[in-house]
Amino acid sequence: MVNSYVPLRFTIFISFSIAAASFKLASSQSPSSLPKATAGDLLSVLGPSSTASCLNPIVSREIKSCLKFLVPFKSDKSKPELGRCSLRTGLCSGKIDAVEKLSKFEEDNSLIWWPPESVLELARLAVDSGGDPGSIQRTLNPKMIPVPDVERSRRDRCQLTRSPYGRHFIAEEVNSYFEFLFHLIESRGPSVGLNVSLTRYDLFHGHLFLASESGRLGILFHAKEYPAYDKKVFPYNMGYCQRGSDMKYDDSMNLRNILWLAPLPSNSSPDWLAPGVLVVLDAHPDGVIYRDLIPDYVKFVRTIYEDDLGTTAVDVNYLNVGTHEPDYQLFVC
Repeated sequence: MVNSYVPLRFTIFISFSIAAASFKLASSQSPSSLPKATAGDLLSVLGPSSTASCLNPIVSREIKSCLKFLVPFKSDKSKPELGRCSLRTGLCSGKIDAVEKLSKFEEDNSLIWWPPESVLELARLAVDSGGDPGSIQRTLNPKMIPVPDVERSRRDRCQLTRSPYGRHFIAEEVNSYFEFLFHLIESRGPSVGLNVSLTRYDLFHGHLFLASESGRLGILFHAKEYPAYDKKVFPYNMGYCQRGSDMKYDDSMNLRNILWLAPLPSNSSPDWLAPGVLVVLDAHPDGVIYRDLIPDYVKFVRTIYEDDLGTTAVDVNYLNVGTHEPDYQLFVC
């Protein structure tokens, strides 16, 4: 099998460096009068109010204007005392000896704000380790799982994952939770104008990182991964994995970066400083995310890189490996 994963970023770099040289977009240049936003500023806006209040108010306001929340944003840090369980997912947060009945919408909100205990333990481990990716990698089951053919990708000589083998987290609840995130993005995306499908051309992966300053655990999901080649609309060759794509390039590319942040624990006490977040980052050309957070050579595909947010620990892939019926499985690489 030809490994098309490794040179993918390089391929994008070459293709879009040419595009950047050919088209000088006025919106890609930051006006000198405006302060430049950073990935750290984005994380601060989504963090504790004490941190967010320290930002330049202009930067803060511009970032907030580009946030489309899939789950309502909560600035308070109080963890629910009552347990909250989803009968659909089997996931529970809070104290499970007293379960509060919630609607489906409220269940899902609660699981983002305060995930199951095993996910909270992972979030605290990330911070307590000082942002060491090894602390997360050591929670993986050592058993290697071969990645099978995904929607006939082998026919196209396409390898979607970083390696031909994946793993699971030892805590099965963590695996279930990350699968839940993919489905929640798919189901709630249309509410903010993001229509995605869980296919090898669209939403199938995210990059789990530990934030540079705080160690906060997060996943940057990338949807709209392989738009169809089109001489007029998208004249870019993205390698073997683009073959067969029927996903049109349109304005929905602005919404391809989706960010999940785990609750932020204190590094000096058992307290929690901020609840979890699930938000679409709107990279429309007039906004600060497009202007300041997306490199020039990938502005056409609106890619925010996980390395700018922190240190990447693993990739989380959710792939349809079924032959006749959909069969989605998690592969952590």
